[in-house]
Amino acid sequence: IQRIKNTLPHLYELALGGTAVGTGLNTHIKFPVLAAQKIAAETKIPFVTAPNKFEALASHDALVEVHGALKTIAVSLMKIANDIRFLGSGPRCGIGEINLPENEPGSSIMPGKVNPTQSEAMTMICAQVLGNDVAVNIGGATGHFELNVFKPLIVFNCLNSIRLIADACDGFVDHCVDGIVANKAQIKKHLDNSLMLVTALNPYIGYDKAATIAKTAHKNGTTLKEEAVKLGYLTSEQFDQYVKPETMIGPIS
Repeated sequence: IQRIKNTLPHLYELALGGTAVGTGLNTHIKFPVLAAQKIAAETKIPFVTAPNKFEALASHDALVEVHGALKTIAVSLMKIANDIRFLGSGPRCGIGEINLPENEPGSSIMPGKVNPTQSEAMTMICAQVLGNDVAVNIGGATGHFELNVFKPLIVFNCLNSIRLIADACDGFVDHCVDGIVANKAQIKKHLDNSLMLVTALNPYIGYDKAATIAKTAHKNGTTLKEEAVKLGYLTSEQFDQYVKPETMIGPIS
């Protein structure tokens, strides 16, 4: 949301009063400022007169910038939707760390299958917004000399992307995010089996010994704790004291 807000000041700049290619020919010198003030008062939107009327008429950079922010949001939403899709994969042969809500009957081929339809819908919408961005960029780049007449194309795609993102977010929250349930047992299983936890041992036994524990555990299919004790680097009690995942979410205090 802040990305969008950051683009608005340039969008508030009006080319009104630029007349012939930005010269202001045949207008009163006060017209642009007074007109912008009047429009701002009527709309309750802080419109101002563009400081450079030549630029305001010859290009639509403000709208291109706005859609650039919309594209960035779409990119982030696609990443979030895919992360949710993958985290919900399973239940037995995938990651399965979250359970997705069942919005509709699953596969007609595989009974009981829950499809990540909301994530799929979100990623398709994001793909459309990325396509719209290409059209907006071409429209912004196709202004020739003192005038860019591609504003209808640019505005259409900007409005389309705004509506798509807004509706998609509402639906994604209502039909997916609000219904997500963490699969705590699966998360704990993955955490306990993770070789990443060996990082916590670095300050106590050093990098080389910690790496040996991880490599040996991976090779033998055992746990870090088993190998740490077997190699004689730590006692069982010391391992439990040093390796606490809940303390590994920030810098050492």
